[in-house]
Amino acid sequence: MSKTTETFTRYDSADYLTGIEDAAAYLEAALDEGGDDPAVIAQALGTIARSGNVSELARRVGMSREGLYKALSADGNPSFASIMKVAKALGLRLHFESVA
Repeated sequence: MSKTTETFTRYDSADYLTGIEDAAAYLEAALDEGGDDPAVIAQALGTIARSGNVSELARRVGMSREGLYKALSADGNPSFASIMKVAKALGLRLHFESVA
């Protein structure tokens, strides 16, 4: 009897975001699940950024690649202006709607 060995790779949502519609849906889901935690938005944008060319995105945002990674990491604390610049450079727009 032969044994088969399974190998697993680390799951990364960025591997499954293949277009702008996927990115928008991912960000929307993160906002729904994350409640009022602003770090969730930054992390979701970081995941979306990793799904594409981070160096090109950093250039469009006006940041270094390393600075962009840091700002959008779990430990990052980007300004709202940075969040808006990243969203715009990704082709996304944040909007608000009434929940009352």
